Amino acid sequence: MFRKVLIANRGEIAVRVARACRELNLEVVGVHSTADDAEVLRRHVDETVCIGPGPAGRSYRNAAALVEAARKTGADAVHPGYGFLSEDPDFAEICAANDLVFIGAPAQVMARLGDKSTARTLMREAGLPLLPGSLEVPGDVHEAARLASTVGYPVIIKAAAGGGGNGMTVVREPGGFARAFTETRAVARAVFGDERVYVERYLERARHVEVQVLVDDRGEGIHLGTRECSVQRRHQKLLEEAPAPGLDPQQAAAIARDAVQGALAVGFRGAGTVEFLVDADGRHYFMEINCRIQVEHPATEMVTGCDIVREQLRVAAGLPLGLAQQDVQVRGTALECRVNVEDPANGFRPAPGRIDRFLPPGGPFTRVDTHAWPGYVVGPHYDSLLAKVVVWAPQRDEAIARADRALAEFEIAGPGVRTTIPFLRRVLADEEFASGRYATSLVDRLLAGAPSERR
Repeated sequence: MFRKVLIANRGEIAVRVARACRELNLEVVGVHSTADDAEVLRRHVDETVCIGPGPAGRSYRNAAALVEAARKTGADAVHPGYGFLSEDPDFAEICAANDLVFIGAPAQVMARLGDKSTARTLMREAGLPLLPGSLEVPGDVHEAARLASTVGYPVIIKAAAGGGGNGMTVVREPGGFARAFTETRAVARAVFGDERVYVERYLERARHVEVQVLVDDRGEGIHLGTRECSVQRRHQKLLEEAPAPGLDPQQAAAIARDAVQGALAVGFRGAGTVEFLVDADGRHYFMEINCRIQVEHPATEMVTGCDIVREQLRVAAGLPLGLAQQDVQVRGTALECRVNVEDPANGFRPAPGRIDRFLPPGGPFTRVDTHAWPGYVVGPHYDSLLAKVVVWAPQRDEAIARADRALAEFEIAGPGVRTTIPFLRRVLADEEFASGRYATSLVDRLLAGAPSERR
């Protein structure tokens, strides 16, 4: 095992990783920008380093500053968390060139899977089911339009280098395709520096189901069951649960089997997530592989008892996984609610400001991952995630009641500050959600005030 870990991230995930390091008796280095108050982080690390100004490109995405911080403090490993440089193969190679262990997937694997079009081809070769669509990036709008006609509308245009719900456009009829193609390429170029896009069939009523996988250097790969991530706004998740409800055992087993098969086929290592779409008839289709810890990993930890960050650290140190597939037992239901500083009534627009009152919930089987405190200032530079409320119960209806109780206890107040808590409670109270047969359309329906689609 390495001796000292630098956490190349901020917020709740930095605190989460630091806790896992502490339990392994590892020294921990935290980093922060000039825009971040690192008061909570300092409680969990041995030392902190300021890595630059507020904009992420000059701090948390500044590979040179992060490597210099690691060298200055004597760190011998870097944990990237999620977002920022967590899936950047260049950063992983820079770490290796500076004798730093990158706690994540191999750089060459990230490079191949980071291109969503290439990932589709790799997964087809591995035998995973795909939605009809591109296997190569279309050369121009005319080629893409012909492919869309072959696939059949509606289609979705996606950025090949995309992620985080950005660079996606649904097109429901041929007349709107050319404009959508041009606009999506422009977004892809602006956000990812890569204008390539591809086309695939769009499922109107789909479920977003993912599988947590762990793979070590010996090629041993396991899964930790399924997660349901269909409560989304603009392709970004708001609430997740484990395991995914409403799947029969054969469906769940097939999805999990494909996830491990796909990860092993590309030489994956570490903790990753294989994401699928499931149609109304229960058929599943590969969507993408994320080569990092996920925001929603605590839901899986609650139902399996597996510390996923600990396993990441073990694998990065060259140790075998601490458990085998037969050791994985999924018990009960866990729900994770993302408390974002956003105003759902205004298109989930960020609502930053100073938090004067901050009282997280407690109680049985209730976990809150956060980096905030009374007096914390939510600034404009970073993601709006403030806290994650994660609950567990033996039965799903009990977990829903517990999540609602916990959210009702959570007090967050400050001038101009709005959070997603009221909207999350609307989701928990919805009949379609309670049925366990909901789809990615649920949030849009709630925002539109439409009746439940419970079946």
